[in-house]
Amino acid sequence: MALVKLSELLAQPDDTYAIGAFNVSDMEMAWGAIQAAEELRAPMILQIAEGRLRYSPLDLLGPVMVAAAKKCKMPVAVHLDHGNTMETIKLALDCGFTSVMFDGSRYPLEENICRTKEVVKLAKSYGADVEAEIGSIGGAEGDMAEADIAVTDVAEAKRLAEEAGVDALAVAIGTAHGNYKKKPHLRIDRLKEIHAALMTPLVLHGGTGLTEEDFKNCLRNGIQKINIATASYDASAREVKQAVAEKGNELKYFDVSDAIVRGTCANVERHMKIFGMEGKARL
Repeated sequence: MALVKLSELLAQPDDTYAIGAFNVSDMEMAWGAIQAAEELRAPMILQIAEGRLRYSPLDLLGPVMVAAAKKCKMPVAVHLDHGNTMETIKLALDCGFTSVMFDGSRYPLEENICRTKEVVKLAKSYGADVEAEIGSIGGAEGDMAEADIAVTDVAEAKRLAEEAGVDALAVAIGTAHGNYKKKPHLRIDRLKEIHAALMTPLVLHGGTGLTEEDFKNCLRNGIQKINIATASYDASAREVKQAVAEKGNELKYFDVSDAIVRGTCANVERHMKIFGMEGKARL
């Protein structure tokens, strides 16, 4: 199946499922995610966040992600998550990513719109799509600084989406990156308002730790893309620990490699089923 664009995956006919976007940091994680997509006949987004590039240089991992997507029998988009600099965004586009996210949420609205427009102009010259962010999703993404939650304002979301011309918009409704320190309070009421006001597909960040009903409530009310990162890292780490416990001094490098693939695959499959993605690949 050919590498596809983000907008193609988000052009879904109903609200019965959302597209999972799964962060990876090495070849094993990418391969585990691809296996999950093929086993469940599901479309997928492979992505990596700028905050993780200290561990996974984009010029090295980016081509691996694109190659993995092209190898997959299901439709896969490759996406830069939480891009913060034009240098990184351009590098992702040069690697062949089909979409990039510019996270301008830390800027005042006018500056966020202005900077996002610049990213849209650059991405469109590559034939790629753009995700933006408005409001503040809590927690920390990779090596980025911890942030407080600031729920998205409906009017500001509408302005950014329409004036910048983005293909997807990440909104803040009470979620946070990483593992939750306390039970999140999701503002489904605000999500409904944003969904009613915008035609732009909406994105949920901070998915790790939400319940199955939380996810389904979000996708019923306008979320079309859901990001999963920490849950896959945690699942892979558990598999590695299990391999160490079972093999002891006999543990080999490829036992660790296989454990990462297994952990990622199992976590991606679990979330794909929750998101209603099984069998949804349009071939």
